[in-house]
Amino acid sequence: MKTVVTGGAGFLGAQLVARLLDAPDRVGDDRASRRVVVADRATLALSPDERCTFIEIDLGEVAAPLGALVQGADAVVHLASVVSADAEIDPERAWQLNVEATRRLLGACSRSAPGCRFLAASSVAVFAHGETPAGEDTKEVPASTYGMTKVVLELLVNEATRRGQVDGRIARLPTVIVRPGRPNLAASSFASGVFREPLSGIDMGLPVAPEVAMVVIGQRSAVAGLEALLAVPADQLGADRGVNLPGLEVTVADMVAACQRVGRARGLSVGAIFAAPDPAVAAIVASWPSRWDDRKARRLGLPADRSLDEVVVNYLDDFGTRRG
Repeated sequence: MKTVVTGGAGFLGAQLVARLLDAPDRVGDDRASRRVVVADRATLALSPDERCTFIEIDLGEVAAPLGALVQGADAVVHLASVVSADAEIDPERAWQLNVEATRRLLGACSRSAPGCRFLAASSVAVFAHGETPAGEDTKEVPASTYGMTKVVLELLVNEATRRGQVDGRIARLPTVIVRPGRPNLAASSFASGVFREPLSGIDMGLPVAPEVAMVVIGQRSAVAGLEALLAVPADQLGADRGVNLPGLEVTVADMVAACQRVGRARGLSVGAIFAAPDPAVAAIVASWPSRWDDRKARRLGLPADRSLDEVVVNYLDDFGTRRG
């Protein structure tokens, strides 16, 4: 069983690689026989494992050897992406990596790994903000460059699936929390910072108002959801391979309260959380849906968070209090 993970050195990618290598044995698949190829521009901090190969590659380069990368792959997980705020700054780079690289990768799979399972990460940003929950029957009208490129990615995966080139599936991710380490260039980065910094005793400035509503998913559920969606039989997915991973509908005020509540329960000295408006971030976040229809994912049995408090506890158990 050979699985290729693009963006595999990233936060979600590295955790998914570890799960793919160490998941319980299944019929026709034992752990000793698994092979995971990690493709990324960055290095990967994993324990040495002869079953895991790291390839440094820029998928945005036209000359990137994608055929050799996916040769004989049973599955490809495509996580590499230019994220939201960065996509607004550099839309050309976002198009090249989020769209053109996906198109070339699907073509390489068609030639070198025909019929492989192809799981692509999409986003809540493919939908616009609205009064009704965004889901299977919602027209995708993104209000950001990032969201637009993810809509095109979804169409490419569905088309390659229709043509029999790959067995596609698309994971639409809500905002993933809590990410350890330094903030990234996503507009949603503050949603992790509102937990990470205060729980490390660092004051945190909020770029959006407390009443702003969002859809979030805990990092454990996000990784487990990717793994589970990769394993779903094709006949359960339908013609549109997009699936909204289960999310929690919360306000920023809810997030602040959960941070303070769990921090006190753990005996931590929680940093202050204060207003620091950023109109650019606020505009992007306001364009995303705050209500979420994840019935398809739940029908498929994908994992879901039970509460914000559980998400915060899981973060502390997994990563401790890491400063940004």
